[in-house]
Amino acid sequence: MHGKCGLFFTTYEAEAQVFPSGFQKLMVGLFLAVLCAAPFILNTHLTSIVNLIFISVIGAVALNLLTGVCGQISLGHGAFLGVGAYAAGQCSVHGVPFLAAILTGGLVTAMVGMVFGVPSLRLKGIYLAIATLAAQLVLEYVFLHGGALTGGSNGLLLEPPSILGFSFDTEVRMYFLLLAFAAGALLMVTNIMRSKYGRAFVSIRDFYLSAEIVGVNLFRYKLVAFGVSSFLAGVAGGLWGHYTGYISAEQFNIGLSISYLAMIVIGGLGSVLGSVFGAVFIVLLPEVLTGLSNAVSAVLPDIAQYVVALREGVFGLTLILFLIFEPEGLAHRWRLVKAYWKLYPFAH
Repeated sequence: MHGKCGLFFTTYEAEAQVFPSGFQKLMVGLFLAVLCAAPFILNTHLTSIVNLIFISVIGAVALNLLTGVCGQISLGHGAFLGVGAYAAGQCSVHGVPFLAAILTGGLVTAMVGMVFGVPSLRLKGIYLAIATLAAQLVLEYVFLHGGALTGGSNGLLLEPPSILGFSFDTEVRMYFLLLAFAAGALLMVTNIMRSKYGRAFVSIRDFYLSAEIVGVNLFRYKLVAFGVSSFLAGVAGGLWGHYTGYISAEQFNIGLSISYLAMIVIGGLGSVLGSVFGAVFIVLLPEVLTGLSNAVSAVLPDIAQYVVALREGVFGLTLILFLIFEPEGLAHRWRLVKAYWKLYPFAH
């Protein structure tokens, strides 16, 4: 099977397709088939890891839309997930159907995100990052001292989600539910990036003065970016809360925000596919380190305890190495690999 060398689009509609070639459509179809068969092949532990990856993909693509595409740095993303988790959790506790609860959690988080996004008109760069960090700290305080609204230090207990009487009370059932939400979030952000809003976000990120000169309403589009990103973060938080069955303030601390920021940096800023790569990498990294520590403990028991203690250090070192040697992320490396094989054996 060979492909054409070059671009041969004759209409804007053809150029704007998500999957412009039949080969790409075939590969995506095969990939989806593998994903659908995976929970029947993997054990319960591996299935739970993939479920966490799906939730992380939604949160990562949400932050990438705001930071990678629009250029608005946020250090409060973890707290926005918490807002969605608590809002959806309270809806479920009071008898609201699952899908309506998740949607409500997303809308509440969108409103909260837009409130904290108002300073983005005046603040940029590190100053905006400090403002979103303040949002993180304020929301953490609310989570811990919210009384009956958040459960305080006791948190909230949730039942497994249910749709039309069908309960998602097993890992396999949750797998397909989370897969559907993750696919929907990726498709949503992909289409936003292809629209006028996506082009406006990119123009603001590249140089806001030029964007304003050509008529882009900075305040409006920045608020939209915060709103859409926070909505998806709220959906991810609501899904996380219903998946784990328990919501507490400790889950949504500054460490979670840094983890999501690491996902989009490692995966690739401004790339939907990079959000997927980054989420997979960050979720699997602790599992790989755990496997290494177990393997080392079988041979050198005295050293194993130090390997476990170095997990956070390895996380930071990994992020630094990516910033130095692969600043454009795994998505850029994937594009280079595809470009090489597209012209093989004449690639150079």
